[in-house]
Amino acid sequence: MANIASQKKRIARTERERVENRRLTSAVKTYFHRLEQASDPASADAEHRALVSHIDKAVQRGAIHSRNGARKKARAARIRAGIGS
Repeated sequence: MANIASQKKRIARTERERVENRRLTSAVKTYFHRLEQASDPASADAEHRALVSHIDKAVQRGAIHSRNGARKKARAARIRAGIGS
């Protein structure tokens, strides 16, 4: 454990940031599961909109990289297209 006050604060801040990033990335995974479980096109569209919104928020907050977010959105679009057909 650190003895320096600034390092103790840095450790606390890092933990807060880690928990927040984990919450955002976990939510994205949850919405992917919900999209995959959608049975009809109407619910798939609603789940897709929610998923894209969560991905954009995670990218904006820095929890995931912008290219990772773009890849996830492309994957979500492919899943939604498969449900609609």
